[in-house]
Amino acid sequence: MAGIGVKLNKIYEKNTLTSDLYGFLYSTLVTIAPMLVVMGGVLLMRLLLGFSDLGYAERKLYSCTVLYMFVFSILVIAPFNPVLSRFMSDALYEERYEDIRPCFYAGLFMTLLAGCCIGIPFCLHEHFTGGVPVSYVFTGFCGYVSLIVVIYSMSYLSISKDYKRVSQLFFVGMLLAVLLSLVFHYWLGMEGTYSALLALTVGFFVIAALEYGQVRQFFQENSGQYRRMLGYFRKYWKLVITNFLYVLGLYVHNFVFWTTELRSVVANSFVCTEPYDVASCIAMFTNIAASVIFISRVEMRFRARYKAYTEAVLGGRWMDIRTAQRRMFRQLSDELFSLVRIQFIISVVLYFVAALLMPRFGYGGLVLEFYHCLAAGYFPLFIMYAAILFLYYLNDLSGGLMTAAVFCAVVFVGSIIGTHLPYLWGGIGVFAGSAAGFLVAYFRLRWVERNLDTHVFCTGRILKYVLGVQPSGKVLDRYTGVDETVLVPRK
Repeated sequence: MAGIGVKLNKIYEKNTLTSDLYGFLYSTLVTIAPMLVVMGGVLLMRLLLGFSDLGYAERKLYSCTVLYMFVFSILVIAPFNPVLSRFMSDALYEERYEDIRPCFYAGLFMTLLAGCCIGIPFCLHEHFTGGVPVSYVFTGFCGYVSLIVVIYSMSYLSISKDYKRVSQLFFVGMLLAVLLSLVFHYWLGMEGTYSALLALTVGFFVIAALEYGQVRQFFQENSGQYRRMLGYFRKYWKLVITNFLYVLGLYVHNFVFWTTELRSVVANSFVCTEPYDVASCIAMFTNIAASVIFISRVEMRFRARYKAYTEAVLGGRWMDIRTAQRRMFRQLSDELFSLVRIQFIISVVLYFVAALLMPRFGYGGLVLEFYHCLAAGYFPLFIMYAAILFLYYLNDLSGGLMTAAVFCAVVFVGSIIGTHLPYLWGGIGVFAGSAAGFLVAYFRLRWVERNLDTHVFCTGRILKYVLGVQPSGKVLDRYTGVDETVLVPRK
C-alpha cells in the first residue's frame, strides 16, 4: 500500500469536513472496496434469485460451497504472499523490474499446485461420498481456483498504485456475475443455487483474466530468472510461518466450533456452524474500519518518520540518528494508541447499530449471543495486526513469528474452552488470543526500541556466505623452505 500517502496528504491538507470524508472514502477504496463489491454481488444474487423460496438443502450446499471457496483459498495463499511481496519490494528497490513477471509465474504455479492438492481430494470426496453432481462439483472447483488467482494477483497490482482500476475490475466481474445469474435462471431455466454458483465462477474467472492482463501490461519484461525467487523462501521462512499462523488464527475458532453439536453436515463433506460463522462475519465488519484507519495514518505519518530514520542511518551523524529514532518510536506509539481510540469509538457505535438491526433481519437468537464476545475479540485482533506490520517495518521477523504463534495457539485453546461455556462466551478464544498476541507484539516493539542499535548496526557480516568447498582452517605453516627447517623465534 506504499504510495497512497502523498494522495492522502493532498486530500487532508484542505482540513474541511468534505475533504475528511473524501479521504476516508478513498482509503476505503484502496483497502476493502474489492471485498465489499464481492460480498455485495453475492448478497444481490441471493436476493434476485429468490433463495428464500428454495429448499433448505440446496441453499445450505450453496452457502457451504461459497464459504469453503473463500476460506481455503485465503489459507492456501497465506504462506506464499509475504515472501513474494518481499521479493517484489527488493526487485523494485534494485530496479530489477524484469524479475517481477518470473516471480508472478513461479508464485502462481506454487499457489495453484498447493490449492489443487487440497481441492481435488475434497471434490472427489464430495462427489463419491456426498453424491453431489459432477457439474456442481466441477463448477465449485473452478470458482475456487479462479478465486485463488484473483486474491494472489492483488499484491502485484498494488505495485501499480492504480487502486481505482483494481476496484473497477472487481466491479465489472461481479456485475457480469449478477447479470449472468439472471440469464442462467430465468432464461435458461437452471436451478437457482447452481445459477448463482456458475455465475460467481464466471465472474471470478473474468476478474482473474483482467488482473492477469494488467500484470502483463504493467510488467512487460521477463528476465526468465525463475529460481532467484525460490531462495527467498529459505531466507525468509519466518514470514511464511508468521502469515500462515495469523490467517489460521482467523479461522481456527470457526474450525473448533465446527466440531460441536451445533454443526451442520452437508453432503457428508461440508461442515459448518451457521450461527457462529454468521456472527464471526458480522463481528469482523464491525471492526474492519481499523484497516482503513491504519493504512491512512501510517502512510501519512509513520512512513515519513521511518524514512527519515533510514536516511539518517545511511549517511547522518550519530546525533541525527538518535533524534530520528526517538521521533520514529514516538510516532509509532502515537499511531497505535490513536488507532485504539478511534477504532473503539467506531466499534461501539457499529456494535449498537448491529445489535439493534440484526434481529430485524433474522439474525437474532444464537447469532446475537455469539456476536457480543466476537465483536469484542475482533477489536484487539486488528490492533494486533497493526503491531505486526510495525515489526515488519523494523525487520523484526522473530517478533512477528512469536506474535502469530501466540495468537493462533491461544485462539485455538481458548475456543476449545469456549465450546464448554455458555453461548454468550463462545468467542472468548478470539478475544483471549487477540489480546495475548497484541501484548506480545507491543512488548516486542518496546524491546526492539531498546535494542534497535544492535539490531541495525551489529547484524551484518564482513564475509559473504557462498556455496562451495570449505577452505582449510590452517592459518600459518610452521615449516618453510625445501629442507623443512623449523622456524625458531629469535631471543
